[in-house]
Amino acid sequence: MDNKKPKKPFYALPENIPTSAQIVNAARSSLRTFDTKRPNTPREEQRHLFPTSTNRAPETRPPSAFSLTSRHFEGPDSRPVSGTRLSPLDYHPKPISPLDCENILVPRPPPIDLSKAPARRGSGNRSKLPSSGEGSESSLIRSGQGDELTYSESSGEKATIGSSDLSEDSFDAKTSLPSGNAGDSRESSAGSQRSHCDGNVDVPSEPEDVYTRDVEPLVVELSSLKKKDCNRIYELAGLLYDALDKHNCLTKQFEHRANLLKTIFKLLDVEEPRVVLKLVRLILAFKVAGNNLLNVCKLIFKIGRSDKNDIYFLEDNLLNLLLETIRATDVTHSWEALIYLVGAVKFLTGNADILKRLAKLDCIKTLALLMHSINKVNGNSEKPGEHFGHILVQLTAALRNLADTSSGRDRFLTHNVIDGLVLVMETYSGDSDLMMYISRILSKSTLHTDCCSVLANLPQFYKAFVSLLKRHLMKDDLVVRLCFVIGNLTIKNDAARLKLFHESNSIETLLLILKTYLELDQQGRTRAYGPEEDLSGSVDKGETQVSKVEDVLIKVMRVIANLTINEEVGTAISKNSEFMKLLLKIIDEKDIIHHEEVIINAVVAINNLSYYIINNQSQIGLQLNIAQSLLKLLMINNMEGILEAARVFGNLTRHKQVRDYLSQNKVDAIMVTLLDSNNRELVYIACGVLINFMLDEEKRPILKKEGGIKKLLEVLRDFGKEDWQLSACVCKVLVNYSCRIHSSTNSFGQEEAIELSELLTEYIDKDMALGESLANVDDDEMKEYIEDVWHEEFYSIGSQLLKRIVSHLSPLEPLEAPS
Repeated sequence: MDNKKPKKPFYALPENIPTSAQIVNAARSSLRTFDTKRPNTPREEQRHLFPTSTNRAPETRPPSAFSLTSRHFEGPDSRPVSGTRLSPLDYHPKPISPLDCENILVPRPPPIDLSKAPARRGSGNRSKLPSSGEGSESSLIRSGQGDELTYSESSGEKATIGSSDLSEDSFDAKTSLPSGNAGDSRESSAGSQRSHCDGNVDVPSEPEDVYTRDVEPLVVELSSLKKKDCNRIYELAGLLYDALDKHNCLTKQFEHRANLLKTIFKLLDVEEPRVVLKLVRLILAFKVAGNNLLNVCKLIFKIGRSDKNDIYFLEDNLLNLLLETIRATDVTHSWEALIYLVGAVKFLTGNADILKRLAKLDCIKTLALLMHSINKVNGNSEKPGEHFGHILVQLTAALRNLADTSSGRDRFLTHNVIDGLVLVMETYSGDSDLMMYISRILSKSTLHTDCCSVLANLPQFYKAFVSLLKRHLMKDDLVVRLCFVIGNLTIKNDAARLKLFHESNSIETLLLILKTYLELDQQGRTRAYGPEEDLSGSVDKGETQVSKVEDVLIKVMRVIANLTINEEVGTAISKNSEFMKLLLKIIDEKDIIHHEEVIINAVVAINNLSYYIINNQSQIGLQLNIAQSLLKLLMINNMEGILEAARVFGNLTRHKQVRDYLSQNKVDAIMVTLLDSNNRELVYIACGVLINFMLDEEKRPILKKEGGIKKLLEVLRDFGKEDWQLSACVCKVLVNYSCRIHSSTNSFGQEEAIELSELLTEYIDKDMALGESLANVDDDEMKEYIEDVWHEEFYSIGSQLLKRIVSHLSPLEPLEAPS
């Protein structure tokens, strides 16, 4: 018994099952939310570091065009400022007895002058040089640092060789040591000494042997090639990467790293991007730093500016290396390199194929970590860095494109992207470029309920939102997106409505936007900021293009409409007469044929505000003004306009003086006519208005005169069992109409009265009313819900009307008085 599912109370709705009744009920609410299209984001034809409309002064932003050649790269990542070379040590070793060979760690032959050593730039004659004192000293130093060279007494061979600490940082930029220098000499000498001590030792393959056998021939050939040898450079660069990667040599500790990089740098002047990127792949894999990192990032950025080169970024593991470099780069010291590298990633996200690959590589995580790092640094600083803002512009532009991917939304939530973006909004509120990209990201992500929930639960968002609207009031592109975002939050989330309402200056700011952009619209402006738009064309066939100014009006009115769903907010806003005056001005000055979305949003906002109008004499004038403005919408063949105007009349006709005014203008007769509509929702609204009209005895005859009784019968017959809410609404009209009934035949007509009684008898019988619909449903909870809707919505009012008709239905009806 304990395992049985507990019985739900009758009022509990089925979980996770959106029923048609629920959907209709939400749509028929007196207060309505309103949805709208997401603002269009035009794709830029050319790739730029910053938007073409940026407000950044040229002197404050890094250049997007620059000259870059192989001469800009350095052999080591860092070098002494003077560039002075070190002289060999003047060292004279003591004579060594053969008996002491077991105790010798490293042999020390006489030093030689490296300045007299023969150059070996790609030469085929590779004579090995004896080890210099400088090379021996380096070995001893490494040994002292834990890179030990130990000797096995039992075998006479090396037991372990520690990894070298040498990198290109150890060499002067102007020095080009031949291979076979310290490293080769030590190997040769050590091997010779071991042979002298024990002639039967088998020497294992050493890293230097690997280099000599697999790598050096490729390097030697590369260094001999010219810029014109593109195909061979491309091929060798690939082979070199594979050889180095195979032997785990792509590290900063690799002894020949500096010389390899110098060889690669000299080839960067080749003109073919695919070849350059093959070399760039090697440079990134070696994890260069300093000036070399900056220049290679600039090079990647420069190649990425042309979409013709996108295909080359899909080769090998180049995209992986780009992301690895972003993750490994210190944002504090190498921020300029990150501007160009993240800028290149931004360009690449514009390519659909690369976008998919980046999404699989979790590029969102990489960019999110970078954003969080910048936020952390700024949080520990007195003033946010402007240079970090340059990185964030590239980063958010890339995230905007990544938000389109199938896994984008989940990644945003997993890596707290929305939280980070809100913090950036607070920190860089004056950066309109950055705020634009963030607003575009949020415009896309808040189309989804889970993202809306995350954003709605961040208290700092509301403050940032209001601050940005006030600060960038005339930047229509930004204002329209911010309003779209907050409209998405408030369409379903009641907590978000209250949080925004209670944010300081929020309602005043919304009123300011509405007033400002209405004034711009009245001046004939299509843009608040920037060049005017050409609206001669259209977006789609039959659809009129909306100007930026109108789009702001649409989005801000949607916010107002959604906010007023909450009773506290709606009551407060309705007391500010400025809102209603501005909304009515829009209705009066625009026509629905050319400005449909603007008009519809205005009417929806008016509908919600009119719900809170108090029925007293001081408010009658306002209600009559609203009714007068909306009358014109009933005279135009626009179903959406008629429907929304009828909703407002449903609120206004609660008041006698408004009913009188509308009746004088034949609105009650129009509502009767609308009962013939094929639009079930419009029929429902028309019934709602007629319920109020039938409160006045003098207005009841119009229902029968215009054929309303027969029309209501048809609605009840056609939709009765499918829509119990609509059936109940029809019964309410007839109950109000017949409240002073003396004869059912006189009130309804003889045929109509009989048919009504038959239909109602069937509809209030549970088995006859619900038998068919319940038979088609397998779920017990759904069956229970259908029964509850029928009983709560229809049964009571249907029984009341049936009882009234039957009690006044008599075969001995009095005759009408002769005329």
